[in-house]
Amino acid sequence: MNNPYAIIETILVTERSMDLKDANKYIFKVHEDATKIDVRRAVEKLYDVKVKAVNIINKIGKMKRSGRLMKHGRRPSVKKAIVTLSKGSIEIV
Repeated sequence: MNNPYAIIETILVTERSMDLKDANKYIFKVHEDATKIDVRRAVEKLYDVKVKAVNIINKIGKMKRSGRLMKHGRRPSVKKAIVTLSKGSIEIV
């Protein structure tokens, strides 16, 4: 995975991510095949910052029921990365 735009799908803006922003941590939704090294290189290239650490979270989609026949389905799984910066910050619009 060489393209940083394919690795970083979006930056997540939630209450928790805004609290972590004070500790110089940012949460990104990343591609399911991305590794910590891929995420580090992509964030450094896209935002011109120095990355200190990367933590990965795999969130498995919940089982859901719908309809009269109670058909079972699943919400999509998500892979998130919590990136700690050593220098600089990311401007969130």
